[in-house]
Amino acid sequence: MGLIKLGLLLFAVVVLFSLVTLPVEWDASSRAKSLMTTIGVVRDDEQAQASKVLNAAFMTYVASAVTSLMTLLYYLTRAGLLGGRRS
Repeated sequence: MGLIKLGLLLFAVVVLFSLVTLPVEWDASSRAKSLMTTIGVVRDDEQAQASKVLNAAFMTYVASAVTSLMTLLYYLTRAGLLGGRRS
């Protein structure tokens, strides 16, 4: 059982890292949206589409964080560390 707890602890660290990364990525996307028009990477008429792409890229981080969290909860439940043990 010790190895299972170690694995869960390591996976929890990965989940925590995934959650901490979200605000960093949100800020990076926000800065990129304003900067890419300012320096001329995209034209004004392309800004809306480029913004949608950056939003979609950020949502991949959100999906990854949610998936990791749900997987951790599943493993904690299966290990009997969350929600009690089944008879």
